[in-house]
Amino acid sequence: MASIIVCSGPHDGHVSPMLGVARHLISRGHRVRFLTGPAYADAVRALGAEFLALGEGAAYPPPQASTATGVAAIREGVRALAIDPARGQYEPLAAAIAAEPTDAVLAEVTFVGAATLSRLPREQRPAVIACGILPLTLSSQDCAPYGMGLPPGNGRGSRLRNRALNWLVMNVVLRDSQRQVDSLVRELVGAEKDGLFILDWTRRVELMAQFTVPEFEYPRSDAPDSLRFFGPMSRHAATGSAKPAWWGDLDGPRPIVYVTQGTVSNEDFTALVAPTLEALAEEDVTVVVSTGRRPLSALPPLPANARAAEFLPDAELLPKVAVYVTNGGYGGLHYAMENGVPIVVAGDTEDKPEGAARVAWAGAGINLKTGRPKPSAIRDAVRKVLDDPRYQAGSRRIGAAIAASPGVDGLMDELDTILAAKKA
Repeated sequence: MASIIVCSGPHDGHVSPMLGVARHLISRGHRVRFLTGPAYADAVRALGAEFLALGEGAAYPPPQASTATGVAAIREGVRALAIDPARGQYEPLAAAIAAEPTDAVLAEVTFVGAATLSRLPREQRPAVIACGILPLTLSSQDCAPYGMGLPPGNGRGSRLRNRALNWLVMNVVLRDSQRQVDSLVRELVGAEKDGLFILDWTRRVELMAQFTVPEFEYPRSDAPDSLRFFGPMSRHAATGSAKPAWWGDLDGPRPIVYVTQGTVSNEDFTALVAPTLEALAEEDVTVVVSTGRRPLSALPPLPANARAAEFLPDAELLPKVAVYVTNGGYGGLHYAMENGVPIVVAGDTEDKPEGAARVAWAGAGINLKTGRPKPSAIRDAVRKVLDDPRYQAGSRRIGAAIAASPGVDGLMDELDTILAAKKA
């Protein structure tokens, strides 16, 4: 039995996949402590793990606090995810490691406390495993900088573009952010800067466990040997959740279009849900809306062909769905592709431009390239996806790769190998 700490920022989309990891660790007999926000204490304890609370200032700000896009969003994201929460994440993590022997720390990739821990020499810390719950952030000569939402391109010209943009982001856009991070690390663990870019911290860890498949990630010829693809954690979600009274309506002959803004960016339904309802009100489809646990009263009036619920069991709904309309949350995209559902995606904040760009690059759907699409654009995209079988074929291709991926069991096996190597 190993002693393991699992870490996550305090948001559903971050915590949920890490709870799946923790569940499997416990099933293999490991002792698990789970470090996250207090809102998730009951869910952690229900697994049989010990709850550890994040420190002051470690909570991420609400996504609606900013509407920045592109490189400005990258700068704000680094501040919000990698600078402001650093102390409140690292100090309770360090205290937990000091309190008892710890064999490994598994942290989702935005958890900067683990990034700070990784700056210590290997003999002074547990093994660190970074879990990729977002599109891969690693900079590369083969890809544009993370956050720009640009596909990698082909040929020498694209490589020159990528190199120039990466240099610009590292040396101009995020230069001051890099200095702040280096100063914080020096204060917290005494480590001097090592020349590694902020978004590349996972190059230091023993394992970079990306929760997708290679078919949904840009190839990188310069990726570290520690990078592994395990597929999404969505397949491990529970089924059998309560269904709304209208569930039987989904068995009719009309195609089902499922629209949601997820559980994080769901404060303003005028961004995507409302224009989708307007766009499809006269179409021969059934529109299903999930509010992401927000009250139904927050929705605009529903047209006759629409149904809504605060929460829906995706594992049982998506096999019925013909088109998934989303703002691009990473988990939801994988749920759709796991079920071979083509996607219409409209997202331009946080990590969503990266997920949206990958949907189009992989041929699994249409990227509307905005977070506030017009109803006419949504209607045209839904019609196109319904009429053109190539989008469903693209989604099914990735779904087949997901089905063949090693999943969390593969991650557990890699962890066992890392722990055995440490003991040898």
